[in-house]
Amino acid sequence: MHPNAQLLETFYAAFARRDAAAMAACYHADARFADPVFPALDGAGVRAMWAMLCAGGKDLRIEASGIVADDSEGRAHWDAHYTFSGTGRPVLNRIDASFRFRDGLIVDHRDVFDFHAWATQALGLGGRLLGGSGWLRRKVQKQAAARLDAWQRRKP
Repeated sequence: MHPNAQLLETFYAAFARRDAAAMAACYHADARFADPVFPALDGAGVRAMWAMLCAGGKDLRIEASGIVADDSEGRAHWDAHYTFSGTGRPVLNRIDASFRFRDGLIVDHRDVFDFHAWATQALGLGGRLLGGSGWLRRKVQKQAAARLDAWQRRKP
């Protein structure tokens, strides 16, 4: 197995254990992350995001598959099963991830998923009706950014 594929295996195994520190150790200091909810995080932001999600995801279950990588790039598929805290609704989010590596660590991580399908599951009828709109996506991004900011400012 290529070392970068092993790095991704390590990353997702840590995620499955909700071990944010082990996940953070997989990222380069200059890391960047983007997905439909968190569209532009730097290294500190991505580390904080995973810590927040791991701490809050009491019933979070992760299943990673299709992990492949070479010297510069990698990809994986992962499914996240959890209860959305805002509504108490069950979610199965199917995510395709792409990675770039530098110095044996993740320097760029992009997750792609169907926001409309996620919103329908997480938010119910409102998500079904508005999940395809830029308005709802921006609202969810704003709320997520506020949660992450509060998480980063909290006192340990």
